[in-house]
Amino acid sequence: MIKTRIERPSQPPAHGPEQPAPTLASTDVERWADGRLEACQDWVAEEVPVSLDYNGLSHAVMLASPADLEDFAIGFSLTEGLVDHRRDITDIAIDTLERGIRIRLDITGRCFARLKERRRSLAGRTGCGLCGTDSLDQVFRDIQPVAADTCFQPDRLAVALNRLAARQSLQGMTGAAHAAGWIDALGQLHHVREDVGRHNALDKLIGALAQAGLDAGQGAMLVTSRASYEMVQKAAASGCGMLVAVSAPTALAIRTAHDLNVTLVGFARQGRHTVYSHAWRLAADGDARLPAERGEIR
Repeated sequence: MIKTRIERPSQPPAHGPEQPAPTLASTDVERWADGRLEACQDWVAEEVPVSLDYNGLSHAVMLASPADLEDFAIGFSLTEGLVDHRRDITDIAIDTLERGIRIRLDITGRCFARLKERRRSLAGRTGCGLCGTDSLDQVFRDIQPVAADTCFQPDRLAVALNRLAARQSLQGMTGAAHAAGWIDALGQLHHVREDVGRHNALDKLIGALAQAGLDAGQGAMLVTSRASYEMVQKAAASGCGMLVAVSAPTALAIRTAHDLNVTLVGFARQGRHTVYSHAWRLAADGDARLPAERGEIR
């Protein structure tokens, strides 16, 4: 039987100034390798329920890693269209409770009225729906196509991905976390956020950019996961024109990227990648390609 105790690591992993040591769990395990059974300890990632309350109204409960939660609350609020700007959030308080974490956000009256109207439209639903939605109109939100025209040199993606891997302290300790990072046009990696959930990691990154007052459209977002349409929507909602994933996109993600003017890159590994939409943002020196004509996925 596995006996788990929650504690901070006695020697926390190396991490950058933006990313505090994450909360981990130390657990007793039996490890089988090379024909031998060994009793030892292992680090596993924590995952806790996080409630997001707006002006005293409970709106959503997410499972997340308990780190960078202010960034998470801001990014989630922005990418889900609950607020329009960082300034629409006037206060944030985080409460650690016995069975989870509650984030209390105060938002402007205009945004809160919109939130209440959105919640009224959900009344009476019997299924879990998709991310709290119950209609196709809510799934495919009205997001404006990205106007950002920042371009990138392809070889700088590989450098940035290597730097991203070096900044994944939670993944390095547990093997159970996704990461999202933001690079500028020169390929410099400025922010990295980790979470057990890929959507959460991206929301945390977007919240961190908003906190820092950075224009997401002046750079590209890297994610250590597949690229689903929600990830494309979140990138577009932040104004970012490029989403780079280490794994595959879905067909719906590609169609969404075409519609929202997002350059979608998949299978980004050392020295190679595949561009699925708006390849004009990835051009080598001297390449004067114009925005590609829209492709269709059928």
